[in-house]
Amino acid sequence: MSILSKDDEKYIKELFAKNLADKVNLTLFVDEKEKCMYCKDTEELLTELSSTNPNITLYVYKLAEHKKEADFLGIDKTPALVVWGKKSYNVYYFGIPAGHEFAALLEDIVDASKGKTRLSDAVREKVKSIDKPVEIKVFVTPTCPYCPRAVRTAHQFAMENKNIKSSMIEAMEFQEMSQKYEVMAVPKVVINDKVSFEGALPEEQFLEYVMSAVE
Repeated sequence: MSILSKDDEKYIKELFAKNLADKVNLTLFVDEKEKCMYCKDTEELLTELSSTNPNITLYVYKLAEHKKEADFLGIDKTPALVVWGKKSYNVYYFGIPAGHEFAALLEDIVDASKGKTRLSDAVREKVKSIDKPVEIKVFVTPTCPYCPRAVRTAHQFAMENKNIKSSMIEAMEFQEMSQKYEVMAVPKVVINDKVSFEGALPEEQFLEYVMSAVE
């Protein structure tokens, strides 16, 4: 049984046919069912998604068999998805990108294909000026309607600057991490493990928190 409905598939095909400008690669790391409850569902979802357009290629790696690749990309939990186009981007999804987060993934794919984000020019220039490492974690749940906005902003920052790594983390799938970072509401954004906030802020305000984390 397909995960995507016929209406979803039609919408995605039309979206990608209209907007994809170049190749996009999706690199997925999975683990055994006993260790990863949603790996199979994530692989099935991304397989169906990648089949909607020839510009999208899905690579699936088993974590235990591809430790070298996982270590290189900083993958230490599954399911883990990395999105990249002509350029490599530090754009990560930890957990199944389902529910509202699926829309964020579709937009990430379009941006990766175009090699261009939708940030304002002013924000883009400030993001590009960051010359120190930044790691942004965005804790989400699939039912949160505000979470995709926070994820998209973080991912666009990463697309604009290689010093920035941005990850969506599904809070329920990774409960130990959620407890560690005291996730009480979503979206919760944690920057360099020292600055955090809750809510889907406008990109300008989001950037202020990033800048304060690197000062």
